[in-house]
Amino acid sequence: MAGQTLTIPELSVVVLVGASGAGKSTFARRWFLPTEIVASDFCRALIADDENDQAATPHAFEVLHTIVAKRLELGKLTVIDATSLYPEDRKRYLELAQAYHAIPVAIALALPASVCLERNATRTDRTLREGVIRRQAEAARQSLRQLEREGFRYVYVLRTPEEVDSATVVRTPLRPNMHRADAGPFDIIGDVHGCLDELLELLRVLGWQTEGDYPTHPDGRKAVFVGDLIDRGPNSVGVLQLVRRMVEVGVAYAVIGNHDEKLIRYLRGRKVQVSHGLERTLQELEAHPETLRHELRAFLEGLPSHLVLDNGTLVVAHAGIKQPYIGRSSPVIRDFCMYGETTGESDEFGLPVRLNWAADYRGSALVVYGHTPNPDPLWQNNTVNIDTGCVFGGALTALRYPERETVSVPAKQVYYAPVRPTFARPELGAPTLRYEDVAGKQYIPTRLHGTILLREDKTAPALETLSRFGVDPRWVIYLPPTMAPVEASNEPDLLEHPDEAFAYYRHLGVHQVVCEQKHMGSRAIAIVCRDTSVPRKRFGVPVETLGVVYTRTGRRFFSDPAWEAALLQHLHDAATAAGLWDALDTDWLLLDAELMPWSAKAQELLRLQYAPTAAAGIAALQAAVAVAPAELQPALQTRLDALQRYRDAYRRYCWQVHRPDDLRFAPFHLLASEGAVHAHKPHTWHLEQLARLCEAGNALGKPILQPTEWKLVDATDPQSQAEAIRWFLGYTEAGGEGIVVKPLEFVVHGKRGLAQPALKVRGREYLRIIYGAEYTLHLDALRERSVGRKRTLAVQEFALGIEALERFIRYEPFSRVHQCVLGILALEAEPVDPRL
Repeated sequence: MAGQTLTIPELSVVVLVGASGAGKSTFARRWFLPTEIVASDFCRALIADDENDQAATPHAFEVLHTIVAKRLELGKLTVIDATSLYPEDRKRYLELAQAYHAIPVAIALALPASVCLERNATRTDRTLREGVIRRQAEAARQSLRQLEREGFRYVYVLRTPEEVDSATVVRTPLRPNMHRADAGPFDIIGDVHGCLDELLELLRVLGWQTEGDYPTHPDGRKAVFVGDLIDRGPNSVGVLQLVRRMVEVGVAYAVIGNHDEKLIRYLRGRKVQVSHGLERTLQELEAHPETLRHELRAFLEGLPSHLVLDNGTLVVAHAGIKQPYIGRSSPVIRDFCMYGETTGESDEFGLPVRLNWAADYRGSALVVYGHTPNPDPLWQNNTVNIDTGCVFGGALTALRYPERETVSVPAKQVYYAPVRPTFARPELGAPTLRYEDVAGKQYIPTRLHGTILLREDKTAPALETLSRFGVDPRWVIYLPPTMAPVEASNEPDLLEHPDEAFAYYRHLGVHQVVCEQKHMGSRAIAIVCRDTSVPRKRFGVPVETLGVVYTRTGRRFFSDPAWEAALLQHLHDAATAAGLWDALDTDWLLLDAELMPWSAKAQELLRLQYAPTAAAGIAALQAAVAVAPAELQPALQTRLDALQRYRDAYRRYCWQVHRPDDLRFAPFHLLASEGAVHAHKPHTWHLEQLARLCEAGNALGKPILQPTEWKLVDATDPQSQAEAIRWFLGYTEAGGEGIVVKPLEFVVHGKRGLAQPALKVRGREYLRIIYGAEYTLHLDALRERSVGRKRTLAVQEFALGIEALERFIRYEPFSRVHQCVLGILALEAEPVDPRL
């Protein structure tokens, strides 16, 4: 005989109720994982080393409740294996279920006392008196009438051993998770509010065919509606019928909106205020038969509070959703998804004052929502509001997923006057970087290099640096990685040589490398905006500027804002003249560059270290040469020559700077623009695009922009390598710092993982600044240097930098971007030879 089927939602608190000997533990082990079962006996043993020690029971249940709470917090089904015979025993489980939005389920094993007594008689681990067993069995029987009243959503009763043995447990997903495995692609459509014509037009723009019984897409895309299908617009019933048909045939999903919920309550006979456009919907319904009303009501009643799609990476909810609510189901969550979060107060227009839940969102899933109209889609953290107020004369907007592109069609007219005179873009608020987001030991997963560990003693000084000295953290979407040098060369009089770089990449199977001129300046990151509205709109920085220029540690590059503004204006004008805004379809550019001269940022270093050392050393040696005996003259002259070369070396990178036009800005990476991190493009693309930028900028009459010279080298061709080496030697002998050798592709993986993104090869004279004036006299000792630790840091910092940009491009929370940026600063605090 078929037994009873026990349907249990995937996120539940399953409370087993029954006397000792009823078979609760056996039943639990049959149907649940060992890790899902939390037994009171186990907790007693954990506390007191004896599961029969009743004196430990209070402490044991404290542990049990803590374990249950932590599992529910993580969204794990949990089974409580205890007698749970009395309401006061079960109350705590119901409270935990409510707190974590889990479904409380009771499975009562109400077996006869005789069966329990017989089983207890054969137990060797404990002995209970007959009276105790009988009282427990009676309590279990009496509890059956109370379980549902106490608040258990599902109650199952098994009265005989046969019923227990034949029962089957079936787990079912919660309604928000019914389509979790569907990865799309999707066209997610904002608040329609009865605008049927605009909806059909938008579907056609998105590539849907709308001529048949219901719209279809030739590429198999599905539509997802964010709710508020009705009210205010001219054809709410038409929209409902269309969306219902699309959902029924499987080409669309939809979630409930607050206007849809209000219609449900009206159709159920509840008392509601007929306002905010509901009166128009009811007037339409009067022209249709009663059967249609019942069908539309049933359709709306079946809509979930939110949808989890693409295995948890996409969530759709009408008014948004907090991260802990995702994938769960409760009245609290349903209300939040429909109405959002408010202060309980009203503004001057009588509308609720809403809290900006998105400012605090920290989830990894993209949340797409509507409810509150904006002039254009509003991205914040990893959320986007696509309600662009079609019914108020704005537009109907869709988000294409996974492309993350928005598509809009304008409203044909103003169908309903908004209560507010206009709907303006809300302020994004203060930076959402918080101490708890970045404090302590960090494990940062990256796409390029797995998980990177940051120790607490390094994250603390990184946070200190950025918080005390950095620019507005919302600007800092990237910091550059350190760069490792090549292995020491065996060439006479040279510590570094291009051959070692060619050999490194050749060993990885990389045949083509790019050799770039290495500029001796200060690393500068420039975010250049198309207009002064972009900082507020895209970065959330409430200033009207054309961007920002900051250092490799996130500090503002210029102390004088006028100098920054002048450089940004020139970069903006050059980008406009070069056509980069339209070519990249962007409102902003992220440039990685060297800003020269070196002396512009190194005045204190020159004044306190380099110049005094050279001046004192040269004066002392000149005096010594003048009086030294003949046998000491060669050694002293060699040292004097070395110091003079040292002075000449740093002087090449110094010149007077009186105005911004005296600066030289040499970009070499066009790292990112709206919607794209350009790490998938070869280095030649970067250099060609930036050459266009520099050419356009110099054509404006100001030679501020300096293109980076480069050569494409075949690492397997001796002749190609020889030409590159001659170029390197000529450039460095003429005073150049050196070259940077990179694989042609921006990102390369070898057998051991991520390869070095670049290797620097510095010239002989430049290295006097690094290792000292007389370093060439000690080359044999310097060749013993180890570059391993430096290379490890370079790879990790490179991966974190790309990860930060990719998170920013995906509109993930600023906290997740800053986690990577601070990780780079933390790794910079690792002890490593600074001369490398």
